Amino acid sequence: MSARSIKPFAVIGAGVAITGAALAGAILQGPSDSGPMAGEMSTGVTITATTPASAAPVPVAQPSIKGPAPLPKEEQGLPG
Repeated sequence: MSARSIKPFAVIGAGVAITGAALAGAILQGPSDSGPMAGEMSTGVTITATTPASAAPVPVAQPSIKGPAPLPKEEQGLPG
């Protein structure tokens, strides 16, 4: 056999070895503790009871210009 015909077999053999090692690791790892049989699930949400503020801390903003703003000088049309 030449080296050209051995390379595909070597690649396939390496892939099988890596796949076998990954499967063996997954099987030997054991059952997970976070499965549905582990008990009540916790979402990590914390609920704190508070009383609402009596007044808004920041007053409502009021515009300084009433109505449409005047155009800048470069945006105005030709005189006349």
